[in-house]
Parts: sequence; C-alpha cells; structure tokens
Amino acid sequence: MSKNMAGGNKRSRKGGGLLPALCNLLGIGILLCIILSCLPLTLPRYLGYEVYNVVSGSMEPEIPVGSILYVKAEAPEDIAEGDVIAFYGSSGVIAHRVVRNHLVEGEFTTKGDANAGEDLNTVSYASLIGRVVRHYPLLGRMLFLYNSGMGKLYIICLAACGVMLNLLAGILRGRRTG
Repeated sequence: MSKNMAGGNKRSRKGGGLLPALCNLLGIGILLCIILSCLPLTLPRYLGYEVYNVVSGSMEPEIPVGSILYVKAEAPEDIAEGDVIAFYGSSGVIAHRVVRNHLVEGEFTTKGDANAGEDLNTVSYASLIGRVVRHYPLLGRMLFLYNSGMGKLYIICLAACGVMLNLLAGILRGRRTG
C-alpha cells in the first residue's frame, strides 16, 4: 500500500494529467501564433525599415494588392531608374517605379507598372520615403487587419484566451495536488 501512495504522491507532485497539459499547450500555442504573426510587422521597423501595405493595383503584377512593402530610407541621388520607391503623394503613400531621376531638378519621374503612362506629377526629393527593398504578397492584408479596430479586438481576445487557458491549466493542476 505504501508503494501506491508513493506513486500517487509522485504523480501529484508533477501535476500530471492530460487536460491541464492540453490547456497549457493550447494556451502557449495561441500566444506564440500571435507573437509570430506580429513579427513581420514589427521587427523590420527596429531594423530601419518602414512597413506599408499595398491597396491599389498600380504596380501589378510585380507587386499585387494585399502585399506588404519594406521600405529603406535612401539618398535620392542613389535611386536609379527602374527602382521602386515609396513617396508621399496627394492620396497618401504611393509606391511606383522610377522612370528618370532628375538630379538637377531634384525630382523623379515615376510610373506604376500597370499604368499606361508616366505619372502626371513628378515626385520631389522631399517627398521620398525610400526604396522598396522587399515585398511579400498577402502579408499586407494581415497589416490591414491588425491596424483595424476589429483586428485589434480579435488579437486582444485571442491573447486573453491564451492566458486564460494557461491559468485554467494551473487551476486544474492545483486541484490534482490538493
């Protein structure tokens, strides 16, 4: 009889049980998914990149709608023809390809790949944000979701569920040992 009690004490000290372990794993999994899904949106900012999402088709098929752009600050003189740049336009941030870099005038002539002609207005050097270094299709939709009010609410609710599942696992383990 003493062997069974020793075995029972050993099990209760470990806090064993399938349900607490599943709650704990699920809670940790949810929290890890949230953290990992936020990394492509936050980590590049710490590395010196600006992050934007594509909302129009002016650069398709090269850069489709729903892509995320990583833009690195660049001196205007270092921008070459054919580079894709991000700049402040009248309707917000725009990413178009450089057709000509007018060094003397301090401006760019740009064109969206999907557009028939060059942009009507030139882009002054002061409007330049930087060169588009990378783009990833579909990640822009995630950025849009995370920046929306409903998306933030979903993230908070998911994180709360992950935390509550970990707390539930602790409570269930406490009952087994108590």
